[in-house]
Amino acid sequence: MSVKEFKKSMRERVWRLMEEWDIARFPRPVFGRIPNFVGAEIAARRLFNLNIWREADVIKVNPDSPQKLVRKETLVEGKLLLMPTPRIRKGFLLIDPNEVPRSAYSYASTIKGAFVYGKTLGLDEIPRVDLIVIGSVVVDIYGTRIGKGGGYAELEYGILREIGAVDEKVPVVTTVHEVQVVKEKLPREKHDLPVDMILTPKRVLTSLNPRPKPKGIYWEILDEHKVSQIPILEELRSRVRHR
Repeated sequence: MSVKEFKKSMRERVWRLMEEWDIARFPRPVFGRIPNFVGAEIAARRLFNLNIWREADVIKVNPDSPQKLVRKETLVEGKLLLMPTPRIRKGFLLIDPNEVPRSAYSYASTIKGAFVYGKTLGLDEIPRVDLIVIGSVVVDIYGTRIGKGGGYAELEYGILREIGAVDEKVPVVTTVHEVQVVKEKLPREKHDLPVDMILTPKRVLTSLNPRPKPKGIYWEILDEHKVSQIPILEELRSRVRHR
């Protein structure tokens, strides 16, 4: 079985378990998604008690449902929220809580609300990121993560790494249900983004092998069609070629 086939089988196993055990939440079914789960808010609150959260001023959070409270709390605590648009088609949005009515923080933490209250950033406008919160389908105790299969989390990280908005030391954490944490060691490809910490409704896990993280975009393995669908990625490639 190839690495891609194995990853696909692991995703399908977890998605199926979450549906069968009724621990999945809206939107359902969770197949093909970063799955929302019962206890997502509890897992998020574990993050809010950590020093890496308290010390962060700019936090990048994925736009998926289980991380909604993380995005809202970012604004509540007066931090800047960097949010990738779906499939990075529109690049990154920056939501400044000072420019959002406090009563609208919840709405601003949704995809639709982020487009209303956020600012679309050019490559040169993206700030230095202090913390990355990411969704997962499966993760092991070593920090190897499997997403939903599109590779967008890796592209987002690669873009930020290429422009110097993140480096190896910036913590990457994920919030998941316990059933998404597996004991077997998952295969990790060089472009895969590992996580430093795993937060579940029951515990906080420090990954045993969270490095190395991708050093940037691995252009040689990128699908040309995907690049053409992401203007900010095309712009970055043009810059790289002219360095």
